Amino acid sequence: MNKNIISLENIAVSFDGEKILNDINLDIKDKEFVTFLGPSGCGKTTTLRIIGGFLKPDSGIVRFDGKEINNIPPYKRNVNTVFQRYALFPHLNVYDNIALPLQFWGQNKNSKENHARIMELLDLVGLKDKVNSYPKQLSGGQKQRVAIARALVLNPKILLCDEATSALDPQITKGILALLSKINKELGITIVVVTHQMEVVRKACNKACILENGKIADEGTVKEIFIKQPQSLKRLLGEETVKLPDEGHNIQIAHLVNNIHDGELFAKMSKELNYVFPILDGKIQDYQNDSMGIFTINVDNEHLKFVADYLTKEGLNWHEIETQCETKEDEE
Repeated sequence: MNKNIISLENIAVSFDGEKILNDINLDIKDKEFVTFLGPSGCGKTTTLRIIGGFLKPDSGIVRFDGKEINNIPPYKRNVNTVFQRYALFPHLNVYDNIALPLQFWGQNKNSKENHARIMELLDLVGLKDKVNSYPKQLSGGQKQRVAIARALVLNPKILLCDEATSALDPQITKGILALLSKINKELGITIVVVTHQMEVVRKACNKACILENGKIADEGTVKEIFIKQPQSLKRLLGEETVKLPDEGHNIQIAHLVNNIHDGELFAKMSKELNYVFPILDGKIQDYQNDSMGIFTINVDNEHLKFVADYLTKEGLNWHEIETQCETKEDEE
């Protein structure tokens, strides 16, 4: 198992007396592709800025490879950031924009080693033919590719992306996601993104952290989060809660559609158990290279054990959903 590369311990931040982050504890492992999700103002970008060193927490500790880095400035951390608006210098061509971090550290951008590095990155982001172009001659997607190449020129171990695809159209976003996935997998760089785009989460990330009111509401693999459908995710997506019956047991089932077709699954289960159950809700969501079916069925008391044993035997992810009535009774 990969070691923790970033650890946030009891992080708290306030602005003008308002608590933005409240006791955040989070571990990010080496080579993970992590997303911070949550409504506006929940603390996503603030958390990203703390990792990048642009902001110091009021309290708590930030560790990199096990060492405290609270007082280490951004330019001395092995971390770099890609922003939403590219931040390219209009008077510099693509080559010189990428070379800027090297020059900041007093290195010769045209040395054999650095020139090779820049050209290698241009090849990686698919812009070798734009080496002498200026930002005004590039599309939005191309500008973001230049920004990504510039962020990689000093070989960071962590790449932070703050809404890096939100200004791009869906087709260009798909290309940027493929590039980030390639960087994560082939270069072994840990990537942490802040995004509102669920496609970014499903297509590229392997871990999700949902923030609400300055706290971590839920975290886990993207697959786990979308299978469990926690209330924090439903609130974020703005989905209407399906009215579930108070009678019987409401079971949510999640499976990869590639492996089992929904009709086959429910027909087979109904036949083998000699029991017909209502399907209350269903949807199919993309998850990276797979499609995931998430369905809710209602089971009576008599058949609950048979259905539960069947689902477990078949290796399907399932859990019972509490009704609103049950939840209110528990609260009382």
